[in-house]
Amino acid sequence: MIKKAVLLSFLIIIFTAIYSHSEVETGWISGRMMIKGGGPMSNGMIAFFDAQTGPPPSLDKYFRVPDGVDGIDAEGRFRTMLPVGRYYLGAIKRVSGDKAGPPQDGDYFIISEDKAGNPRQYLIEKDKELNIGVIADAVPYKRRVPEDATGISGTVHDMAGSPVEGAIVFAYYTETMTGIPPFTSYKTGKDGKYIITVDRGGRYYLRVRDVYGGGPPVPGAIMGGYGEEMPAPVTVKTGELTGNVDIKVIRHMEKGPGGRQPEAGAARENQQEQKKKP
Repeated sequence: MIKKAVLLSFLIIIFTAIYSHSEVETGWISGRMMIKGGGPMSNGMIAFFDAQTGPPPSLDKYFRVPDGVDGIDAEGRFRTMLPVGRYYLGAIKRVSGDKAGPPQDGDYFIISEDKAGNPRQYLIEKDKELNIGVIADAVPYKRRVPEDATGISGTVHDMAGSPVEGAIVFAYYTETMTGIPPFTSYKTGKDGKYIITVDRGGRYYLRVRDVYGGGPPVPGAIMGGYGEEMPAPVTVKTGELTGNVDIKVIRHMEKGPGGRQPEAGAARENQQEQKKKP
């Protein structure tokens, strides 16, 4: 079973499926992750991307949120149970100090690729173990936004119009914005500006939080989404950044326009969650 992500997690997100359920067929994957020209990716994290739920992960064009993560031991080894299917694989060893989210400059980061430089798929079969051997290609990460990047940019600000620091923008394919988000941005700085890149043009819905792991918001947590009363799509063209997409957010328990919490994005979801509680 995939272990729950610990403090050093790549992202504090695990598969929502309960693998012990009799209807879920599982297999194992194991191997060893190494730094190029160096030692093991000691105490790093291995990340798995379901090939059926999204695009291949990318080193620089966009950051796809993994469907599951697991720990790497002191020798760089891992062994993880997964539902049967095809997966892409990545790994990170943090040196930046960040505990979650996309890799920062200097972190050792790798996406497993084939000889042609394409992300490699791994087939997990029922009750079988796939040993991928040693992958020794992890190098220090350098963040950049390619000139032909596809995505959305803008500013996150509060109801008073001030920029919000520490906000994270998530992009979804559908307006329900449920489950693991396909794409995420880095946290905003003091200027509140964000850039979130995606794999292709289309319509995307944006949600804003201040944690990568999700979960119920705590008092003071950043909440919001693009769209005032209802989630509104942002249209993106392949190879272009759609700019000036500004997003209003609140702090949990604050009131939005009209003396109520906005129903777009995370705020609306939180209202639904509160209704379910006894």
